[in-house]
Amino acid sequence: MAMKLITRAALRRLRNLFLFIAGVLAVCYVIMIRMPGRSFRDPLPPATLEQQTLADHLRIDLQTLAGDIGERNAFLPDKLEAAAAFIEKQLTQAGYSVQRHPFPVHLELGPNLESDTVCSNLSVEIPGVTKPEEIIVVGAHYDSIFGSPGANDNGTGVVATLALARRMAGSAPRRTLRFVFFVNEEPPFFQQEGQMGSLVYARQCRARNDNIIAMLALETMGCFSDEPGTQHYPLGLGLLYPSQGNFIGFVGSVGSRGLVRKCIASFQQHAQFPSEGAALPGHIPGVGWSDHWSFWQAGYPAIMITDTAPFRYAHYHEAEDTPDKVDYDRLARVIEGVQRVINDLANE
Repeated sequence: MAMKLITRAALRRLRNLFLFIAGVLAVCYVIMIRMPGRSFRDPLPPATLEQQTLADHLRIDLQTLAGDIGERNAFLPDKLEAAAAFIEKQLTQAGYSVQRHPFPVHLELGPNLESDTVCSNLSVEIPGVTKPEEIIVVGAHYDSIFGSPGANDNGTGVVATLALARRMAGSAPRRTLRFVFFVNEEPPFFQQEGQMGSLVYARQCRARNDNIIAMLALETMGCFSDEPGTQHYPLGLGLLYPSQGNFIGFVGSVGSRGLVRKCIASFQQHAQFPSEGAALPGHIPGVGWSDHWSFWQAGYPAIMITDTAPFRYAHYHEAEDTPDKVDYDRLARVIEGVQRVINDLANE
């Protein structure tokens, strides 16, 4: 009789443990994985004339940035300055007044060989009409990792941000829009205080008490494939997401889940393009691997819009990351959708 009682008690404990784990998983799914709306799953419609024109402009810009200029980082200061000058020229031609935000950077060039240089973030702004104190930042890093021309990482983010700035020039949003081009996102500066451009910028914004209500980091956005098995994930997330690498991802921390949900709902409402979203703990590999991480450190809501970079793109951080690898047609469609997201954020 005692054995039966022990067995029944053990079964009750196991049942309660199972229910507890199931409850925790359900809560995690609702908070982190479940998103409003539904991803577009039909075949992509034929590209419009506007999308084709945008794709052509993206190709020209990316050839200049990652083809003609090529590898660009603080260890190649002339190339990095050429990239900054190209961005500045494009923004000036679009009618903006460009601000440079220089800061000193320490370089370790080898054993007992060190140097100092100056690097610059660049920004332009469209003042808000009725809520100018509320700011939306759209940004991308314009440096590339050592040894790579950085066409997809992150030339695509740069030309996408340029395209959005051009398309929105002269608009009158309710909230202020800032387009920012960050330096020194790639190693050895990644997540380094005083060295990573976006972290320097986010700290400056916090010191001024800038009221940034949303930050969108455009990161590695030009690789897409409809073939099964082309998309990979960390931590078994592949059980929850597609195996085809044909979608654009909206990724944020659990603390930025409201922004993730708002952005992907807007994208899915306006764009005929596959999309997936997740609000995950920042320590999961890939979740914080761009400039949005810097804004988390300053207490701002921020997300990354990405093709998922190394979880899909075979040439990530390689010398083969060249402009011919980019899918300009799909990138143009994504940019159109992201513009609608920004419009919704700026005018809600």
